[in-house]
Amino acid sequence: MSYRIGAFIVFVFTLIAAWMLGGWVGYRQVEQDSLEESFRYRQLVGNELNRYLPIPELMAEHPLLEKALSSPGNPAIIHQANEEMQRMATIVGSSDVYLMDTTGLTIAANNYQQTGSFVGRNFSFRPYFYEALDTGESAIYFALGSTSGVRGLYYSHPVRGANGQPVGVVAVKVLVHELESQWHRPASAREAEMVVLDEAGVSFLASKPEWLYRDFTGNAADAPGEASRQRYPGRDLKPVSLKYLGKPSGPSGSSETLRIRENGGGREYLSVRTPLPRLDWALQVMMSTRPVVWTRLGFVMGDIAIFFGGLLAWLYLRERYRREAELALRGEQLELSVADRTADLERSNLKLLDEIRERERTQGELREAQQELIQAAKLAVLGQMSAGLNHEMSQPLTAIQTYARNSRRFLEKGAGDMVDANLSEIVLLCDKMSELTRQFKVFARKSEGPPTIVDFRLSVDASLKIIAAQKSSVVNDIRWNRPEQPVLCHGDLIRIEQVMVNLLANAIQAVEDQKNPLICIEVEKQEGTWCCFVRDNGPGLPANTEQIFEPFFTTKSVKQGLGLGLSISRQIADALGGRLTGRNRSEAPGAEFEFTLIKREAPE
Repeated sequence: MSYRIGAFIVFVFTLIAAWMLGGWVGYRQVEQDSLEESFRYRQLVGNELNRYLPIPELMAEHPLLEKALSSPGNPAIIHQANEEMQRMATIVGSSDVYLMDTTGLTIAANNYQQTGSFVGRNFSFRPYFYEALDTGESAIYFALGSTSGVRGLYYSHPVRGANGQPVGVVAVKVLVHELESQWHRPASAREAEMVVLDEAGVSFLASKPEWLYRDFTGNAADAPGEASRQRYPGRDLKPVSLKYLGKPSGPSGSSETLRIRENGGGREYLSVRTPLPRLDWALQVMMSTRPVVWTRLGFVMGDIAIFFGGLLAWLYLRERYRREAELALRGEQLELSVADRTADLERSNLKLLDEIRERERTQGELREAQQELIQAAKLAVLGQMSAGLNHEMSQPLTAIQTYARNSRRFLEKGAGDMVDANLSEIVLLCDKMSELTRQFKVFARKSEGPPTIVDFRLSVDASLKIIAAQKSSVVNDIRWNRPEQPVLCHGDLIRIEQVMVNLLANAIQAVEDQKNPLICIEVEKQEGTWCCFVRDNGPGLPANTEQIFEPFFTTKSVKQGLGLGLSISRQIADALGGRLTGRNRSEAPGAEFEFTLIKREAPE
């Protein structure tokens, strides 16, 4: 019986502690959400204020404004000023732009043609007017328009005359509904609300329409002053029925709870008040405290679960100790069984590790074999083109020999100009031979390093130079529609060049027996990729087009190849993250190969 009473006392104590801890955590979380939203909206207001702050100062520099203030009785100048005000309002996207003299009388405005025009109205009572004249600097003020009744931010700046003294004030009104529309609640379930208060504690921005132009000071005895009534003409400014409840445990010193009574009921909020930049405004974010109750209930439920879990664990331990002697033998047998099973698992793990190492070694050898196979395919292509290379090299060598013999004769005759011309031709022929051998040397080199951003056009150009060495008349029938802009893709110049050489060599062999052979190379941009098409008008591919990419599959004679070119080309395309496919053309006879690579942007 005694342990039951003790368990009940512990249970009650843990419930109380869980309720208090849940309240502490809940209030902290609600306050954190409020502070984050306050910071976001404070930045928003600051950016909006800075956006329009320099505009009236720039407008005040316009010479037409000083001219209109100096000649208020000149209708032509006043008309020009009105039109300029209208143009300025359109450019800056403001509600109103108007010009006042030193008495506060408006002499020009953008709405001069409208019924509620500001022209002829005196705004000397507005702080943005007399503060701009007194300080000689820009002024900012928030109020309801006395004419339009629309909320707005008023930016003003003095207009100076030739002697540097203020001769008037230009004002710009910007509507603030955008600030209110950009208020987003952190979470709909939290029932968060927001009001922006002026220095008198009256709200002029609110997330709830019924809280607009209300007194949030909490002191119903103090009625709003005359300044507030001038700022919000025609508004009741009645106080909100609220009561401050103090600071709960958990949040920092800047937060406090309050209860607002409306519509016959009351709701409790956690209030965080934050000053806003430049003006004497305060942002008050009020988060409903309902989540605190749910947090407390969650902690209580967790506490109940932990308590009963501990109780069950304690009961289990009692039962376990009671039967410990009975289960001792079984425990020893179980330990032996576990030891045997552990040994089996260790042996299995060692075997798996050996298999993994063997597989990694095999994969490494496979990669090396693939690289060697790619290199062998390159050299095979070079061997097939050796006859064409000999033909291309023999012609320049014969010409060089002829020019050299002629130069000796011209030297004997003293014809220096002819010798110089022959030597120039010899230099050109040597450059041509050097460029030809350089392309073959680059092609034969092994590709090293990971793929980078390359220009696809360069690989096509290099492959065409290598293909040009073939002793075939079809080489002259290759049409390369070269793009004017760089074709930047994810790849490797040498490996892309090898794929293009294989595709072009296959296309040349396919059209050799055609009456009008034709090979086309085109590059098209698709979504996220570049696609290079190599088309010919040969006999086409077999019915099973995927079979041509299998190793050692070929429709050519043994002298023309071993059937490895397309297989290696597809492996290269896959390694570069691209794709290589082949099919017969639908609109004309012949085959079409599509080489796709990932598109990349130029590095900055």
